[in-house]
Amino acid sequence: MNGAQALIKSLENEGVKVVFGYPGGAVLSLYEALKASNINHILTRSEQAAAHAASGYSRVTGKPGVCLATSGPGATNLITGIATAYMDSIPIIAITGQVSTEMIGKDVFQEVDITGATAPFTKHNYLVKNVKDIPRIVKEAFHIASTGRPGPVLIDIPKDVAAQELEFYYPKTVELKGYKPNYNGHPLQINRAVEAIKRAERPIICSGGGVISGNASSEVIKLAETCQIPVVTTLMGIGGFPGNHELFLGLVGVHGSYRANKAISSADLIIAVGARFADRVTGGSSDFAKKAEVIHIDIDPAEIGKNVEPTIPIVGDVKNVLKDILKGVDKQTRPQWIEAVNKFNSNGFKDKNNEYVKPRDVIKKLYQLTCGKAIVSTEVGQHQLWTAHYYTFSKPRTFLTSGGLGTMGYGFPAAIGAQVAKPEATVINISGDGSFQMNLSELATAMENQLPVKVLIFNNRCLGMVRQLQEFYCNRNYYGVSFKNIPDFVKVAEGFGAKGFRITKDTEIEPVLKKVIDSKYPCVVDIIIAPEENVYPMVLNGSPISEMIGG
Repeated sequence: MNGAQALIKSLENEGVKVVFGYPGGAVLSLYEALKASNINHILTRSEQAAAHAASGYSRVTGKPGVCLATSGPGATNLITGIATAYMDSIPIIAITGQVSTEMIGKDVFQEVDITGATAPFTKHNYLVKNVKDIPRIVKEAFHIASTGRPGPVLIDIPKDVAAQELEFYYPKTVELKGYKPNYNGHPLQINRAVEAIKRAERPIICSGGGVISGNASSEVIKLAETCQIPVVTTLMGIGGFPGNHELFLGLVGVHGSYRANKAISSADLIIAVGARFADRVTGGSSDFAKKAEVIHIDIDPAEIGKNVEPTIPIVGDVKNVLKDILKGVDKQTRPQWIEAVNKFNSNGFKDKNNEYVKPRDVIKKLYQLTCGKAIVSTEVGQHQLWTAHYYTFSKPRTFLTSGGLGTMGYGFPAAIGAQVAKPEATVINISGDGSFQMNLSELATAMENQLPVKVLIFNNRCLGMVRQLQEFYCNRNYYGVSFKNIPDFVKVAEGFGAKGFRITKDTEIEPVLKKVIDSKYPCVVDIIIAPEENVYPMVLNGSPISEMIGG
């Protein structure tokens, strides 16, 4: 078979069922081979959306998602999606076409050095130079993407290599010198962690995205319940610990809940599990966790000590490490600490703009009507944080958002990828009017593939989060954030053949959401909210997370 056929056959050997892509001249042979395969191809309306859809698919399944694009602009349009996956440790395989090998470096039509461009934000990438290497490279790519700390891997295939022939053999094993993720924590460090947990009076667990990617949710729950330790989550960790659990305190960080931020600031022991202490968590990091010992558990040694110096660093798979810790701890009660964290209530703020629909009312009603069983994606901005606070996520892989890179336009194609992966699930994208305009053309993808994704747009006719930041940091000197011309999102939805709805007052929330949830078609709901609606609590730049404004 030729190289293109070998690539697609290799994907089949890895169990790939769907590829999200956008064709072009450099990948014609790949598409020809794809058509003859058992793999379903989803034609997105942009390459960036293909990468985000692959990411959404990966996040709900735990398996690498696959996206495909042509050379030049097709490849560069994947970059934002690849970087988004890299920052959030999501395994995707990005396949790009390339000009013929003899033309590389001559600036020919649609040539770009995509391996050079993506080197800083891929876990690894390949430029295929020998057709015989294709099966091995695909095997390695899936192994690298899905083991250790997950992440994206790119495979760049020149046209002439794809056309050459080989005797196909798919390897059964992978041997990579220098790539040996450490899955088991050091026994002495495990013992130190156990003793620290036993003597702590005010411990707290900070559960991050690694708990979800490491399938360690049940171990975190068991540790919290056995030792009576309250739990906070990072944005990426939402769903890793049940949001309706009595020990759950909420989101931590610069937009975290009042209880979560006060509790972690008062703790004498922080057990960070699969969390990297990013600036959105620590705020003014020099004042973070000054009263606490820190147990930091992560499979990536580069993350330990990078932002917060740990007392007890443990490199290893979070599930394995927690299992070992659970063998050593005893059942404990901490009534005084539990009572204290339960007293950390909101410091209060008064609602403004009561004539407008309140975002939290919409999200709380959405949670009630879906019984908390929906898969929810978000874009980036105020709506992202309202969703994090007011939709109670109780299971892993049900909350999809761009945490590290903060990519507007991510949520809708990610929801499409999630719906492809879970056809029977209720998949909802919560968006802002700015974010939705970035990838609204994917309504065509949803309609074409009969994917009943629901989109709720909080429409404040501006870039709400940027406007909020200008309110606090620019003395209300608003500039470049208001939309003078915004589309009628109901008509936009109908123009694509989807269903369009609008909510302008409280009494419309429940009946409209019921119709949308029950619909078998893609739906768009335009929800009119106040332009000056803010996200609270909020920690100002340089302040410790214990010092919040709003409640």
